[in-house]
Amino acid sequence: MQVTGFVALVLLVLGVPIGIALSAASAAYILVDPLLGTEVIFRAFFNFIGRYSLMAIPLFIFAGFLMERTGLVAQLFRFADSLVGWMPGGFGVATVLACVLFGAISGSSVAMAAAMAVIAIPEMKKRGYPDWLSAGLVATAGGIAMLIPPSIILLLYGIVTETSVARLFFAGVVPGLMLALGNAITVVLLAVYLKLPRTRFDRRGILPATRGALPALGMPVVILGGLYGGLFTPTEAAAAACGYALVYGLVTDGREFLRQLLPTAARSLNLTAVILFLVGSVGVFQFLAANLYWPQKITEAITGMGLTPLGFIFAFMGVLLILGCLVDGVAMVLLTVPVVFPVAMALKIDPIHLGIMITLNVETGVVTPPVGLNLFAVSGTSKIPLTQVLKGTIPFFIGDLTVLLLVIFFPGLATWLPNLLIKDVF
Repeated sequence: MQVTGFVALVLLVLGVPIGIALSAASAAYILVDPLLGTEVIFRAFFNFIGRYSLMAIPLFIFAGFLMERTGLVAQLFRFADSLVGWMPGGFGVATVLACVLFGAISGSSVAMAAAMAVIAIPEMKKRGYPDWLSAGLVATAGGIAMLIPPSIILLLYGIVTETSVARLFFAGVVPGLMLALGNAITVVLLAVYLKLPRTRFDRRGILPATRGALPALGMPVVILGGLYGGLFTPTEAAAAACGYALVYGLVTDGREFLRQLLPTAARSLNLTAVILFLVGSVGVFQFLAANLYWPQKITEAITGMGLTPLGFIFAFMGVLLILGCLVDGVAMVLLTVPVVFPVAMALKIDPIHLGIMITLNVETGVVTPPVGLNLFAVSGTSKIPLTQVLKGTIPFFIGDLTVLLLVIFFPGLATWLPNLLIKDVF
């Protein structure tokens, strides 16, 4: 354990990517252990990423990029603006609502933040929103995609812990909507304080915007309806989402869509490769940890400390908040969950509740420097200085932490909906 920990720490300090650091640290121990051959490194890596359920990750990513390319994200935005644009800070509230709707299409927080930066920030500038507010709102609201199903973070958690992905998806709905409500309330209060201009309610614009958004609104129906109705597994739902987006793109803009299909696939493959390399690296680490009984030893040590379940949760959440400043969300899950999950089970913490708490922590990590990916996505896309983006996230960050505390103290916020909708785990 000391060898692995030392090598991983040195590599991370030197700025080596987390996947390489984790693989190299595990390989370092395997190389010096006479009982383990080097071939187990490759076997563990490819066995772990060869799981059928992992196919959902590239498929959901591809579906999200396809929806962005076809312009359906912009149509979702116009639909949201027609409903709530008349409120104080209405365009900001529309941005939050559009993030909820897009989150039901793509589980990628960074993709959502980048897309909304292109669509929403220029319009908010025209309407008098200060740069810090518009950029901070988009960066924070992008994190909603991690809770609203389908969620790549929840999918990874379910695979690593062998928890029902369908139950996790439905468990994210209520906390995700709470995040959206908190962001909406915050932007309304800031709009009132800053005396931002308001637009008049135009009911004549609702019907055209709704008609335009119907194809995009159909995809969440396909995904969640198929899961709830027992027609799809999560992987099959992801494949259905891709098929839906491909058919729509071909029908509405056939020739141009076909020209853009290869670059879109290349973008999704790039993101998929990064995630799957991290997953495979965790597979090597998990193999080593299982052979050396690290989870059992850590579980015995922590339970021997006499921590209550609530005490353990707060300690773990504190660690995750710190980790969120250092590594991205996928790495947070894959680094901590294999070690901590057995401890949580020993303390009889509901695995669904734990998954939602972890995901809420990961959601706050997308806007905490120096590694907050949404900060860089919004700043790079909108050309707004990083310091201004960070300033704008602060009021929304406070609201997100409030949601996390509510979920910690009231587990039913996470477990009520999946218990209601899904009786059989698959």
